[in-house]
Amino acid sequence: MGEREKRSRARPPLAGIRVLDLTRVLAGPFCSMILGDMGAEIIKVEEPGKGDDTRGWPPFSGGEATYFLSVNRNKKSLTLNMKAPDGQAILRRLVAKADVVLENFRPGTMERLGFGYDALRKLNPRLIYCAISGFGESGPEASRPGYDLIVQGESGVMDLTGFADGPPVKVGNSVADLVSGMAAAHGVTLALLSRARTGKGQKVEIGMLDVMASLLTYQAGLYWNGGGRPARRGNQHPSIVPYEVFQAQDAYMTLGVANNSLFDRMCRAIGREELAKDPRFDSEASRVTNREVLVPLLNSIFSTRPASDWLKRLDEAGVPAGRIKTVAEVCDSEHLRARGMFVSLNHPKAGAVTAMGVPIRLWDTPGAAQAPAPLLGQHTDEILTGLLRIPRAKVDKLRADSVV
Repeated sequence: MGEREKRSRARPPLAGIRVLDLTRVLAGPFCSMILGDMGAEIIKVEEPGKGDDTRGWPPFSGGEATYFLSVNRNKKSLTLNMKAPDGQAILRRLVAKADVVLENFRPGTMERLGFGYDALRKLNPRLIYCAISGFGESGPEASRPGYDLIVQGESGVMDLTGFADGPPVKVGNSVADLVSGMAAAHGVTLALLSRARTGKGQKVEIGMLDVMASLLTYQAGLYWNGGGRPARRGNQHPSIVPYEVFQAQDAYMTLGVANNSLFDRMCRAIGREELAKDPRFDSEASRVTNREVLVPLLNSIFSTRPASDWLKRLDEAGVPAGRIKTVAEVCDSEHLRARGMFVSLNHPKAGAVTAMGVPIRLWDTPGAAQAPAPLLGQHTDEILTGLLRIPRAKVDKLRADSVV
């Protein structure tokens, strides 16, 4: 058996971990998908007859929402009315058998239902309880609902995004939801590691605003420690020039010249060696000072040839540069295909569904995208009769009573 085949058969790192996923929309489902990709069993609890909000969001493929399909693979769907007494009894039994509970209700909602952390840890002292909310569970704004757009705006990121003479602009995807989901997966994994050492579970709290504010890094440092006031700069970097978008004859391209050595190589690659010795451009600081001279000059040079010509020259010189690609071009990328980043999953209604693969590459215990997003309630009977040993006649009655 070859090394690659051994790795493909290796037990993934979170195999044996059961996650009870009470989340919906994006941040929580993205978190649970990451955990599922690494082998955790994900039981996605959904409202009977409705399911995750995103199941109803167009466009659709075979009657299934492509949004939902994109972030809910490797999960089992259990429909359950969490407000019904019988539904709450089932949920408590599931909690007792879970390693992780994941929820993204507004702070206080789970407590009102009787399923807050203090209640659940009495049922299961080893439980990892992860709560994702917009503004966290403490502080004067804790009760506010948090959607991606709102958090992007209040995190300072939108104030930094866009051109100086234009309005604030949101990031092109739902970055607040996505990075919060990543942070939650990180937090859950760290709590599981801690539990392996202490034998005790704990609460993991993720505030989307906290996560997005943490991304300000050097921009916040500029404000606190450098006396500056960060603002929208379009594609410019505040401390590096040239490090932005340039327009070639036929396409836009990016150029990342982060030090003097790279600037010297760039000047030679574009046939303008004298620029490297020009006192206006011969240091990182001088290039920032003379940005308004250097950038238009480079744009005039790059506009004379196709992007592919410049990119070939820059690549041969070892200068970081790239083309601005469309989403369609990325989704057809031969490089990403060779990296295994495109996977096809056979869905019972939507057919062959293509999705992005697993970006975290563990060499000995890799994760995998194995199962498509579930149909609503697809695994209800399996979980109730198999995991909880509820007689089928009782399951039928629960369904008739709209509990499942």
